[in-house]
Amino acid sequence: MINPFVFLSEYDFAVYALIVAALIALCASLFGVTLVLKRFSFIGDGLSHAAFGALALATVLHVSNELVIVLPTTALMAVLLLKAGRNTKIKGDAAIAMLSVGALAIGYILLNVFPVSNNIAGDVCATLFGATSILTLSGMDVVLCTVLSVAVVLLFVLFYNRIFAVTFDESFAAASGTNTEAYNTVIAIVTAVIIVLSMRLVGTLIVSALIIFPALSAMRVFKSFRSVVLCSAVVAVLCAVSGFLASVAWSIPVGPSIVVANIICFACFFCIGKGSGR
Repeated sequence: MINPFVFLSEYDFAVYALIVAALIALCASLFGVTLVLKRFSFIGDGLSHAAFGALALATVLHVSNELVIVLPTTALMAVLLLKAGRNTKIKGDAAIAMLSVGALAIGYILLNVFPVSNNIAGDVCATLFGATSILTLSGMDVVLCTVLSVAVVLLFVLFYNRIFAVTFDESFAAASGTNTEAYNTVIAIVTAVIIVLSMRLVGTLIVSALIIFPALSAMRVFKSFRSVVLCSAVVAVLCAVSGFLASVAWSIPVGPSIVVANIICFACFFCIGKGSGR
């Protein structure tokens, strides 16, 4: 067993990874509340699988910075999913299912037909469930993640009232002059950015846990939108930090550790909510 605090004090890259983990969890929790309330929770799964397909393509093409392909592709898929959700011929859940299965299949085929290493199964597993690559972040990765995280938080704070209106009563927001289509598109694109940022942390297969669990935990106890958002942010950051420290201490994967921390936290909040009659 490793003392995580000693590990953090000796290695700067571990501190950078911890900061990135906390920032990603914070961003996911803020927009996670909106996604859960708008019944867009499964969009995280669809986008994460689309990101896997884009990442496989970037790997096959030997692109040095995979974000050049992954981020625009995932953002485009987010907009398409949003449009499909309002299509009377293809419902939103069906579109997400089609995208998820298709992207996973195409990505895995690409990695098999154009292998870039001798351990395809290991590479795929690491991509799906997260890997230790979070501990090998470069300085540019940390700066990019920090800039994008700050932009996401500022976007949420500056447009808080409009996001609140679109979340709870889209028809009334549209009637009052709010461009709901534009804000829904922004929410979808920001979700795509969060998914791409989270890929290294928890992997593409369980990245939606960062979006869903903190919001659901907060909703067990609090009822107002502001309280749920604040509580969700605190829970997300605490779970990210505790999960990261646990992964260092017991040498287990970072992503699943953070997800398990969120599950434990949800169970505690669920019991608190039951006990208080909420």
